[in-house]
Amino acid sequence: MALSAKMLLRQGQSLVMTPQLLQAIKLLQYSSVELAAFVEEELERNPLLERAEEGPDPKATGIDALSEAANAEASPPGSGDPGEGDWSEPQLAVSSEGLAESLGTEVENAFDGERDLNPAAEQNKLEALGLSDTAWSGSGGGEASGEAANIEAYIAEQATLADHLATQLSVATNDAIDRMIGLAIIDAIDEAGYLRESAENIAERLGATAERVEKVIALVQTFEPTGIGARDLAECLALQLLEQDRYDPAMQAMIANLPLVARRDFAALRKICGVDDEDLSDMLAEIRRLDPKPGRAFGGSIVQPVAPDVIVRAARDGSWLIELNSEALPRVLVNQTYAATVSRKGVADEDKTFMSQCLQTANWLTKSLEQRARTILKVSTEIVRRQDAFLAQGVEHLRPLNLKNIADAVGLHESTVSRVTSNKYMATPRGLFELKYFFTASIAAHGGGDAHSAEAVRFKIKQMIDAEAPDAILSDDAIVERLKAQDIDIARRTVAKYRESLKIPSSVERRREKQAPSARLA
Repeated sequence: MALSAKMLLRQGQSLVMTPQLLQAIKLLQYSSVELAAFVEEELERNPLLERAEEGPDPKATGIDALSEAANAEASPPGSGDPGEGDWSEPQLAVSSEGLAESLGTEVENAFDGERDLNPAAEQNKLEALGLSDTAWSGSGGGEASGEAANIEAYIAEQATLADHLATQLSVATNDAIDRMIGLAIIDAIDEAGYLRESAENIAERLGATAERVEKVIALVQTFEPTGIGARDLAECLALQLLEQDRYDPAMQAMIANLPLVARRDFAALRKICGVDDEDLSDMLAEIRRLDPKPGRAFGGSIVQPVAPDVIVRAARDGSWLIELNSEALPRVLVNQTYAATVSRKGVADEDKTFMSQCLQTANWLTKSLEQRARTILKVSTEIVRRQDAFLAQGVEHLRPLNLKNIADAVGLHESTVSRVTSNKYMATPRGLFELKYFFTASIAAHGGGDAHSAEAVRFKIKQMIDAEAPDAILSDDAIVERLKAQDIDIARRTVAKYRESLKIPSSVERRREKQAPSARLA
């Protein structure tokens, strides 16, 4: 069979993802912070994009006009009150007649009679005293130099944990090598105050001995806050107890067996520490007063508050008002006038091509932002309609919901709904929730009725455990039976999974905690 090259004409359909379509998909799943950063980049890159400034409120304008008219009637011309035009003049009158006319009084009444009104003479006097107007201009608000004063320069900088420890290190030792090792140790301390690098690694990196590094670590552990520089929780608590002179043999035994404290195995702790119930209760109370994260007092990275993308409010007729948060939506406009002006001028072909691309990108961005806002509002409206009982009555009435239900209702693909609900938040009378929160798994009803939401079942489990009596601790099997009595068909392993997700210990640990005399005394 001979091989030969041929040209064939074939017709077919395929989905082509253009760069604009790919960017629109990314734009849809951006959070409000990511979207604002993207728009800022586009504003810097595209000369045809402008930030849409909010226009004046008509109501506010009318109030301002009325107040100005009232002020004008209360202060007729010549009353001596300075008007807006007086301060906006580029130069004030310096002649006697001009000053007298603008002030509405004689010059002698407003100025010292001995003072010369000649600006040149006043300037000569200041220069003779070494006090020229240029020297005084720097002492004002910074307006003389053409730049406003930088208020941020006067704001106190928040001290970090590393700076606080470095200051103590400079006072604690004068040895240059120990200071270098100490700074390396401080750099390895995380925000919680724990040393996350071993002494051997620090010694190998700096070319020092492990013994000397351990010596400097012990020095750093004497700094404030107490417990800083510990390698684990046990060492952190031990450092704090040593400072309080409470690190006796019984307390050492308890610190060495922190897993038993976490499991609330008080019988084993009494045996290991050799104490009675009252002493064990006092020891547990002392441990609870210690700080497991001494470095958190200095804070860490600034936490950006979450801004809701959708706001839901109750209407007077019992319905819900859903609106987009205008503060979280960037507003951009396309400067068509500038684009037309540049096109009319005789510019090079490269410039025309660049402006054409900028115009196309700007129009696409404005349309994409509008489409994104409409899609978010459409999906949020459908979520509110389906979760109306949750907004009105609470978590117990949260209905099971999945992406397909919303996609079929609003006529979108499931992947589009998933992108819309990612990193988006809704402010409701019940609190601030991520849109993903309203999508929960379905748990069948025991009697074949309507299914229950997994989040609602998790809430019921927490309510049962919170209300249990110390002498009637509910096991997972008992919780299953109670849920079946409420027409909820659920397996025991599912109850255990939900309980662990809520950070609730097992029934054995809860019984030890609630029934032990030491726990009641603590």
